[in-house]
Amino acid sequence: MTIPFDNSYARMPERFFARIDPTPVPAPRLIRLNRDLARMLQLDPDWLASPEGLAVLAGNRVPAGAEPIATAYAGHQFGHLVPQLGDGRAILLGEVVGRDGIRRDIQLKGSGPTPFSRRGDGRAALGPVLREYIVSEAMAALGIPTTRALAAVATGDRVVRERLLPGAILTRVASSHIRVGTFQYFAIRGDAEGVKRLADHVIARHYPEIAAEEHPYAALLSAVIARQAALVAQWLCVGFIHGVMNTDNMSVVGETIDYGPCAFLDAYDPAAVFSAIDEHGRYAYGNQPMIAHWNLVRLAETLLPLLAAETEEAIRVAEERLAGFAPLFQAAYQAGLRRKLGLFTARDDDVVLAGDLLTAMAANRADFTLTFRRLGAAAADPARDGPVRDLFIDPTVYDAWAARWRQRLATEPQTADERRRAMDRANPAYIPRNHRIEAVIEAAVERDDFAPFAELLTVLAGPYEDQPDFARYAAPPEEHERVHRTFCGT
Repeated sequence: MTIPFDNSYARMPERFFARIDPTPVPAPRLIRLNRDLARMLQLDPDWLASPEGLAVLAGNRVPAGAEPIATAYAGHQFGHLVPQLGDGRAILLGEVVGRDGIRRDIQLKGSGPTPFSRRGDGRAALGPVLREYIVSEAMAALGIPTTRALAAVATGDRVVRERLLPGAILTRVASSHIRVGTFQYFAIRGDAEGVKRLADHVIARHYPEIAAEEHPYAALLSAVIARQAALVAQWLCVGFIHGVMNTDNMSVVGETIDYGPCAFLDAYDPAAVFSAIDEHGRYAYGNQPMIAHWNLVRLAETLLPLLAAETEEAIRVAEERLAGFAPLFQAAYQAGLRRKLGLFTARDDDVVLAGDLLTAMAANRADFTLTFRRLGAAAADPARDGPVRDLFIDPTVYDAWAARWRQRLATEPQTADERRRAMDRANPAYIPRNHRIEAVIEAAVERDDFAPFAELLTVLAGPYEDQPDFARYAAPPEEHERVHRTFCGT
């Protein structure tokens, strides 16, 4: 089979990347192939699963039409600017256009060292590869913009981390791998022409509708702001914590990218931090909107020369566009909360109603996902309040709130069944709970057992469906199963 590559980024100036082939591995073995995604990309899944296709997914063969590159970017990491980062363990094979007409990157992650590896080995351990596969595919099933996982391959070798671990490669698919940090890479070098080339490329590839606008670069900033505001609102509505929202981990197309020390809330806590490297809580669950705005300010800084001839006017334009983030985020987040509460119309006091529930959940350590999922049944029948009450240390707090909630529900004409169905479409029963992911990784790493991995993916493919055979996957962790720290994939 010939992969129909058409590589627009590889046609950019050579300073945008380094040309580098993947480093072959000794004994590749296919762990998982995402056949539905392959077909959407107009790739033959049977060929990808064949020895010839496996050689491509393992980096042992560069297919015809591929132009392997490691892209250059910089980034603010925990608020500190690092002038050069780049793809240190990932190689972009090329781009394909899917059945939906959308161009996507195909990238091998863990495929060996590149000029940006910074003394690293360029490899990935099996655990982080499985984590990214699980969470990215779960996010896609939840309806949240995300990179996708096409394949996971065991390499047959070992990588040195805290100990020797089995190596693996993830084939990642993304609408783009261009980040805020990509713009920063050129801006901090004073490469105004590079910033402009990059902006023109992003507009042409991802935002063609704004190309003819009078001020296309200001429109680009606004477009990225809008997508990030919507994305972070969706994260909060499913209890997702990215864990490392550095500017090099913020995609300019509004997709969730780089699932390192990510996690999902069990008990609701806006201050929750799981990442072992986030010692001061910069990227806590409740801080994510603020950090997204901070990152967007960094993007705006790189675009200043394109926004106006005079610096003062450029700053004014940037500030005007950046001011749109907060209302866009609040509108998206509040709309998401209304859907979760079964409200079809908007009233000003809905914000207070939702906020009071979240405050009560935090004070009572109520499970985020289960509370909202069980509210669907309670909305249809007050006699089914019990399972929600059970999640609260002090159930009377829920009772007082539920009385106000039902008064609000009574102002709308929908039937109980209509509301229940709508709430079940907004409130997943299944998320990739942290303890489940850790159990999957342990089985694979310690026992070479991938059955739990396959089963978890099956469950997470239908997050909004009741699955009686897999009801245990909806349960929060027992105390001894709780995951308190997650770790970066490097």
